[in-house]
Amino acid sequence: MMRLPFPAMFTVLMAAMIVLAFQGAPARAEKAATIEQHSREALALLLQQSEAAKRLADDASGILVFPKIVKGGLIVGGQYGEGALFKSDDVAGYYSTASASFGLQAGLQTFGYAIFFLNDDGLKFLDNSDGWEIGTAPNVVLVDKGAGASLTTTSGRGNIYVFFFDQKGLMAGVTVEGTKITTINPE
Repeated sequence: MMRLPFPAMFTVLMAAMIVLAFQGAPARAEKAATIEQHSREALALLLQQSEAAKRLADDASGILVFPKIVKGGLIVGGQYGEGALFKSDDVAGYYSTASASFGLQAGLQTFGYAIFFLNDDGLKFLDNSDGWEIGTAPNVVLVDKGAGASLTTTSGRGNIYVFFFDQKGLMAGVTVEGTKITTINPE
């Protein structure tokens, strides 16, 4: 029987714990009213702080908002958050976002992000996929503050735009590629 060295055993154990924690996450979903309230507040703040987001919101077929995502790691990392999809200011569904990562990382961070779907094709991709990975979606554009200043619906090349906001904590960098978005049914 082969024995794994301690660092490898530790990494495997941490990965298993993260996977198990995320599998039970939808069962612990916040109540729908709380998710909606936090998502509306976060979207209002984003639209107030970003002219680009405000311009895109007028043309969006839907906006999926994750107001607070907690990301942490020590060699093995993970993140989780819950949010609401808005279509014409009505809630059209509730979603969770989760990911796991491996590598040289340490720290804890919270942040939020909003995904603007500029046409029905992007929304169909969200609706028809069984758990959605942002990195696999067609025509996704990550908008940073510098690029957002000159962004218009005609200057962008994608039909899905992602805005990050309210970043706090000690972890460097934020990425959404590989982040899984799944429908949830909060109580």
